[in-house]
Amino acid sequence: MTFSLPIAAEANELLDRDPLALLIGMVLDQQIPLEKAFSSPWVLAERLGHAPTAEELAGFDPAALVEIFAKPPALHRFPKAMAARVQEVCRVLVGSYEGEAVNLWQDAADGQELVKRIASLPGFGKQKSQIFTALLGKRYAVQPPGWREAAGAYGEEGSHRSVADIVDAESLGKVRAFKKEMKAAAKGVPAQ
Repeated sequence: MTFSLPIAAEANELLDRDPLALLIGMVLDQQIPLEKAFSSPWVLAERLGHAPTAEELAGFDPAALVEIFAKPPALHRFPKAMAARVQEVCRVLVGSYEGEAVNLWQDAADGQELVKRIASLPGFGKQKSQIFTALLGKRYAVQPPGWREAAGAYGEEGSHRSVADIVDAESLGKVRAFKKEMKAAAKGVPAQ
């Protein structure tokens, strides 16, 4: 399935063809708009002159990587922390998955194992791991047995809870409305 986020076509195309770019987008998807998070892998590739590999990012000079992340417009509102997080994730990929993001998910025996693998990455808690499992299942046909259940409510067919459910402007609006409701509920105030 093709990514159709409201970002540059080149950024969507990179997410479609490069599993590491997809994973980096998910790493960055916190405390910034999802459009920014999922377009930043393309911006990173532009700044490097090529789509990076996990080995390259794992071995990158940390200060130099921070400079690349911080160059205006910054890839994230916390460029230092997120450059380090991306590098940490890439080091796990190199150490445990032969440097290939796709190896993180391609042979998972079931949904629970998939969520467990994702949750072992730096910065991936339960919710983020479930969202990424749903994204892989709904957009990339990574569907080991029990993936929907392992993804929790994010795996539900027809839901509009996360980036996994965005296929057009209408679904983006529904996801934004859901997130607004959740934030309001967390604060104990009714959504506007």
